[in-house]
Amino acid sequence: MTPIPEHISIWGELGDVDHRLLHLDVPLGDETVRTRVLQAGSGPELVLLHGTGGHLEAYARDIAGLARDFHVTAYDMVGHGWSDLPDRPYTIDVLSDHLIGLLDVLGIETAHLSGESLGGWVVAWTAAHHPGRVDRLVLNTPGNIANKPEVMVRMRDSTMAAVLDPSDETVRRRVEFLFHHKELVTDELVNLRRRVYSRPGFVRAISNTLVLQDPEIRKDFAWSPEWVGKVVAPTLLLWTEHDPTGGLDEADLLLGWLPDARLHVIADAGHWPQWEKVDEYLDTHRSWLLNGKEPS
Repeated sequence: MTPIPEHISIWGELGDVDHRLLHLDVPLGDETVRTRVLQAGSGPELVLLHGTGGHLEAYARDIAGLARDFHVTAYDMVGHGWSDLPDRPYTIDVLSDHLIGLLDVLGIETAHLSGESLGGWVVAWTAAHHPGRVDRLVLNTPGNIANKPEVMVRMRDSTMAAVLDPSDETVRRRVEFLFHHKELVTDELVNLRRRVYSRPGFVRAISNTLVLQDPEIRKDFAWSPEWVGKVVAPTLLLWTEHDPTGGLDEADLLLGWLPDARLHVIADAGHWPQWEKVDEYLDTHRSWLLNGKEPS
């Protein structure tokens, strides 16, 4: 008998977990953003933020495990997934304001925040500028802390290519960029992202996201000790051995800038440890967020 694969599908991961998927109107400046949200579990509040061009399914393999200990909220950031795509630059302050607006709509006063890639940048900025709303932080492969131009160009070009041509080949290449073990990239994951990238108005939306890869715009939000040093929330840096966006030298920068930070490195994983190394990702979050302990 052929063994059942560890991962079958996104629905398979959520099949035995009580959850709700809903769309909420979140105020953002003078407009309202219809925002797609998934919630599950009970316990301390934990909000998960995906990366550039992503969507809440980035955490599909983790929701069930986290929901045993936390009230988990994952959502599509403004301009991403199936949330609204207003025509404005999605700079870090805008993405952070959208997060704070969502917390307000959900009635969440304070929460643990865990962000991957762009999401890590957003949660760190939020913790620096809204310290009263954040309990503990996890910065999961936050990427390009040193603001390297070559990394910006690679991120911009690969993402834009996939959105302009959302074919299986092009989008698969973009998703495989996130993985060390590329055999874990499923047809379901690729086709889901192809559907997102094919939404009307998404080319404009991704252009509004990729302004962050423009050095002139990025300089107002770039990682720097001036604002990172204002993060008072205890912070775990979750790095990997094979992150294509930044090495351990960049983790060392953050360790020097953050007032209260620890580093944990996940072996044998790329930019998405939450998908490639589920058990270690879950154990790390439980140890840090529930017990304030650096994972062993």
